[in-house]
Amino acid sequence: MPFKDVRPWLLLAILFQTATEARKSLLSEPACMPLVRARRALRENKPEAARVAAAAAALELLDEAKLPVELRRKADDCQRWAEVSTNSLLAIPDPAYPPLLLTTADPPAVLFIRGNPHVLLLPQLAIVGTRKPSSDGKKLAHKFAVELGKAGYSITSGLALGIDAAGHEGALFINTPTIAVMGAGLNTIYPERHHNLARAIEEQGALVSEFTPDSPPQAWQFPQRNRIISGLSHGVLVVEAALSSGSLITARLAADQGREIFVIPGSIHNPMTKGCHQLIRQGAVLVETVEDILCELGSMLQWEQARLPQTQPGERGHSAEIAGLDAQQAGLLAQIAYNPVTVDELSATLNISVEELFSGLMRLELEGLIERNAAGYVRTC
Repeated sequence: MPFKDVRPWLLLAILFQTATEARKSLLSEPACMPLVRARRALRENKPEAARVAAAAAALELLDEAKLPVELRRKADDCQRWAEVSTNSLLAIPDPAYPPLLLTTADPPAVLFIRGNPHVLLLPQLAIVGTRKPSSDGKKLAHKFAVELGKAGYSITSGLALGIDAAGHEGALFINTPTIAVMGAGLNTIYPERHHNLARAIEEQGALVSEFTPDSPPQAWQFPQRNRIISGLSHGVLVVEAALSSGSLITARLAADQGREIFVIPGSIHNPMTKGCHQLIRQGAVLVETVEDILCELGSMLQWEQARLPQTQPGERGHSAEIAGLDAQQAGLLAQIAYNPVTVDELSATLNISVEELFSGLMRLELEGLIERNAAGYVRTC
């Protein structure tokens, strides 16, 4: 998207990250009211197309010349930041903006990204939990990340110590894309000890934030970023969480967004699993194996496909040409039959890396040509 289209959304994002007192002053200016109306439209529970149209219409009324100089300068800084080859911006009207996140009640006006922005379109599963896990907890987070990655899911988390890091590391271990949603601007890696991990994630996936690049870490920003972790994902897996854990905030946000919540139980004597047990009592899915997750997520994918515009009977045939697929996607579809086939099997047959397969498989799923179950991918057409 050209920067001229991103800029109003940048101004919107920056305005609502301004300190409270300064924001009150800004909001008293009539020139800022289009931004206020746009933000209100984004919060309303409308179909996503209507919400985006309402916000975009409000932004068209913006007279940037009447906005404070410091706000415009900050927008200039953000645009210069995005000119670096590894950096990018995604505003709500951009077709590449993650569609799952767009369906939430409060999607960020702009996402700041370091790495590959296209991984945000891949099917994702969030793994979250305590910053002080047991050795078993870390092993479980790593193990489930590996198995979910093999099943075709990218792993999303928050780069925090403990379970978050173990989930990212499990994805990196098998070269699966992983997404770290930050509670600060992307020029500041927090915690500092995760600089190397962040660099690896950037190379194999993406670092994401709604905060402007130079924003320092502040306590209020971390609970706010949790809605992005859950909003990007089909579901959230909680591994070891105390009753006071921020992971319970992520789980609550996931429930509000209509996402599945998966929980690994633990010992009744372990204080770090009491939050997990509370979630199970509240209706979360108790998980013992990755198959427990994959079976539940099958229905989520069907729901997502049902939300997409459907063709009339007879408009979609069995051929790749009718489905509008390119040659590579058609070749991938030809290898998927009515018996399940795994991602690893497809990778070996087509001599394509697992990560290269993800976008093609997602396209075929969204077209309704294949579906995924616990055993792998099967043809539906």
